[in-house]
Amino acid sequence: MHIIGPAHLHGPQSIGPPHGPQASKAAQRPDSVQITDELDISDAARLTDLANSAPEIRQDRVDAVRAKIAQGAYETPEKLDVAVERLLDEIG
Repeated sequence: MHIIGPAHLHGPQSIGPPHGPQASKAAQRPDSVQITDELDISDAARLTDLANSAPEIRQDRVDAVRAKIAQGAYETPEKLDVAVERLLDEIG
């Protein structure tokens, strides 16, 4: 057995038939096959898009409503009726 170390380099080698260009397999494909693209959007991506398209939060309004709720002055029968009506409209 003859072992050649890592310093041994092979000389130049010619490019022969095994390395030559080969016919493309795509060219052999029948023309009757129609390729179509598909796009699947996940539910998480839809929710992300919906969240990104939501209007900006008006922090001044949020703070005002929170203060009224803390004082007990926000929940009135009229406001509860409106909230129930909107909920029923959204559900039905």
